[in-house]
Amino acid sequence: MNSESVDLIATDPPFNKGRDFQATPSSLKQGGGKFSDKWRWNQDVEKEWLDQIKDDNPDIWEVVDATNQIHMRKTKKNLLKDRNEVGSDMGTFLCFMAVRLLEMRRVLKPTGSIYLHCDYSASHYLKLVMDAIFGKKNFRNEIIWCYKTGGTSKKYFSKKHDIIFFYSKTDKYHFNTQQQKAYTKVKSRQPGIVNLGQGTNEFFRDENGVYQYVNAYDYWEIPALNSQAKERTGYPTQKPPQLYEKIIKASSNEGDIVLDPFCGCATTLVAAERLGRQWVGIDIWEEAHEIVYKKIKNEVIYDEIDELHRPKGNPIYQKDFPNRTDNKEVGSPYLKPRIVLKYDPLKDIFKTNQQRKDYLIEKDGLVCQGCGLEPVFGQIKCAKKRIEIGKRQLELDHDEPRSTGGSNFIYNRILLCKSCNGIKSNTLNLIGLRKEVKKRGLMIDVTRIHHEDFLKTRKYELKHDAELLYRTTGNI
Repeated sequence: MNSESVDLIATDPPFNKGRDFQATPSSLKQGGGKFSDKWRWNQDVEKEWLDQIKDDNPDIWEVVDATNQIHMRKTKKNLLKDRNEVGSDMGTFLCFMAVRLLEMRRVLKPTGSIYLHCDYSASHYLKLVMDAIFGKKNFRNEIIWCYKTGGTSKKYFSKKHDIIFFYSKTDKYHFNTQQQKAYTKVKSRQPGIVNLGQGTNEFFRDENGVYQYVNAYDYWEIPALNSQAKERTGYPTQKPPQLYEKIIKASSNEGDIVLDPFCGCATTLVAAERLGRQWVGIDIWEEAHEIVYKKIKNEVIYDEIDELHRPKGNPIYQKDFPNRTDNKEVGSPYLKPRIVLKYDPLKDIFKTNQQRKDYLIEKDGLVCQGCGLEPVFGQIKCAKKRIEIGKRQLELDHDEPRSTGGSNFIYNRILLCKSCNGIKSNTLNLIGLRKEVKKRGLMIDVTRIHHEDFLKTRKYELKHDAELLYRTTGNI
């Protein structure tokens, strides 16, 4: 999708519940409408995800790394490995969500907003990921959706709410103030206009008592769908349409584009169609479009042509990715596309970051190329032990950042201490980092690091070595 083309994203992704979900066969095709909400680091994390997160979005990686440290299986084998090589189920889920949230931010207009549905399983971690992507200053609400269905427990308080995070892309976002009924506890209060000393208020009466209208709160009491509801499609995680109608009314206008990247049983899409919005739904299940067609036909009441002269009730379904017409220009400078080289001589040789570290230590020495730190504590006489300790303290980064077109190949890689890696972030190249380190008075030993005149030569030498290794041995 084109950058900055969507007004609102309202979505209900997997929650990291650690189990499989299967729709009822009576409602959906046998074998369809099911999904796994289990996550495994060694099975489900794509290398491209880690490259994008580690290299271009270090703030997100800090969240994932800390999460892995908490949730990893603390076996002897795992504790001896490099932190970057050991993951966790929760870290896997966060990587899955992070790369998608980055794309969601890209397609949002500057005035757009996103509502992300989750629950206690991963909400506190997702909040940190969203802070890193959308900016903590653009956090607007943690909405609590309260419901009363399901079982109860004798061992803890019954879990009867979900969480919806509301973020805007910028501080100039669109929002329609919503109102709700607030019932008074004053038994003598009667319907009509009343002066309460701070202006007049108008009260009304219904079967539940006397009330007035107030701006909506951040907790919503909306009944969940029961098993016999006519909207039911068979999805066990299906949400009531009233929930998403409330979101769409608040953060979009008629004719705006609403996106749901996990459209599932089409709740968001139906709510958007009912309210006169344009919409886009994405789902990995190939038969999901049949549910969309069915629900639009059965649940939406519409005229043949609406006031925007747009035919309604005829969704366009396609499997192929739509062609972008924005020249792949993204809506945020730090997300601009990288220049991807077509050929990597060592693609099949270096399988892990640890192998890349070993190669660079052999070429550049056991030293931070930013400040000249030799990362060894105490007097270590054993060379092997000294190198192993140093490896754990040096981090793999890029000379030219990926965000400004730097490649992911070995001749653009450098080793930095944690401090320099944090200063460098995804904006500075190595020369810029050294200037910043000197400016802050953090340069330890400039004689240990490569002179700036040698950096260009170093790249050519590493590139030549890589091509030679690839052609001759095929391994290191």
